[in-house]
Amino acid sequence: MGRHRAPEPPRRGPARSVPGRIAVATGVTCCLGLIGVAGVGETGPAPLEVREAVADRAAADQRASRDFTRVAPPAAGALPPPAPTPSATPATKKPPRKPVPPKRPRPVAGLDQRQMDNAKAIVDVGREMKMPRRALVVAVATAMQESNLYNLASDVLPESFDHPHQGSGSDHDSVGLFQQRPSSGWGTVAQLMRPAYAARAFYAALREVPGWEDMSVTAAAQAVQVSAYPDAYARHEKRATTVVAALV
Repeated sequence: MGRHRAPEPPRRGPARSVPGRIAVATGVTCCLGLIGVAGVGETGPAPLEVREAVADRAAADQRASRDFTRVAPPAAGALPPPAPTPSATPATKKPPRKPVPPKRPRPVAGLDQRQMDNAKAIVDVGREMKMPRRALVVAVATAMQESNLYNLASDVLPESFDHPHQGSGSDHDSVGLFQQRPSSGWGTVAQLMRPAYAARAFYAALREVPGWEDMSVTAAAQAVQVSAYPDAYARHEKRATTVVAALV
């Protein structure tokens, strides 16, 4: 008591002097760190030298950030756009397939291929006309007797040789598979030389015979053909039945 302690002189830290503050400011890389160190122990605004140093640092950082080109990273899960695909070369169109011709029927009953083809033409026309099976047998048996199932021209009609034929006959002006006569109104020479037309003409005439379905093959054929040998058709019935069975 009675003694008084002399007041100690105020301590001066390195941060309180201007030279010290400048040294700290220049050694710190972060602006915030610089401001924190420079403001230790002071509540007032930073001295002019410190503010100038901070301003110079900020300006340098801004110049650096403007000079550096930044590219935004792709969004998560995003894929780079696909490369453009070259235009596809149009596929070469295949030429249309040629229609496959129908198989030729295998000859039966001792016939050759030409005879079998003619028998098929007769049967096909009959089926197209919805004729019963018995009519097909009558027609084939008739052609067997009249022309032996060959498409014949006539020695009496020279023009008949201008059409496809498989031989010739000399029975008046008779032509074709059924030896039908143009002079009797069966058709023109050109028409009767076509197997399909000749068969159609035969079936049309057979339809006009009353009760032909109940007649024998010989009687039905004779009713259409009015042949000088009416019994000759009977001998072809069995073979004609075999041929029709192979084609239907």
